[in-house]
Amino acid sequence: MFTAAAITADSKSELYTELAQQARGLLHGETDLIANAANFAALIWHALPDLNWCGFYFYDGKELVVGPFQGRPACVRIAIGRGVCGLAAQSRQTQVVQDVNAFADHIACDAASQSEIVVPLIRGDGTLLGVWDVDSPRLARFDEEDRAGMEALCEVFMEAVL
Repeated sequence: MFTAAAITADSKSELYTELAQQARGLLHGETDLIANAANFAALIWHALPDLNWCGFYFYDGKELVVGPFQGRPACVRIAIGRGVCGLAAQSRQTQVVQDVNAFADHIACDAASQSEIVVPLIRGDGTLLGVWDVDSPRLARFDEEDRAGMEALCEVFMEAVL
């Protein structure tokens, strides 16, 4: 099974490739959304440095509702279009925010969060499942390599739950 020491990547892109392989193995054969979301969040939480929250918000047909996560207690409901998560859900585009304090509509669930990346989770038919949200207490923690890596990880997650 996965341990943080098992990740031995020399670069960020290698790290995400290894994490995607770990995620495939972890989620293989299981289709339950909650079980997979819980294990996926735990995998990322223990493998990536400088995170203070990572988890899911699932779309209930009206708004985003918190799902399995790792970190401190979170906002329970987020309106589509509000905050970084709501914008990612509405635009269907990954949002990378270097400084959440400079993001006009940021929802501060944890005052320690300084940067954030949110990936929309879109089913094959184009409908919204929800978003994958990752926060860091470090400014500018996420870059384009993180965007590509998180999007690849979310593809693995979506393959497992569809």
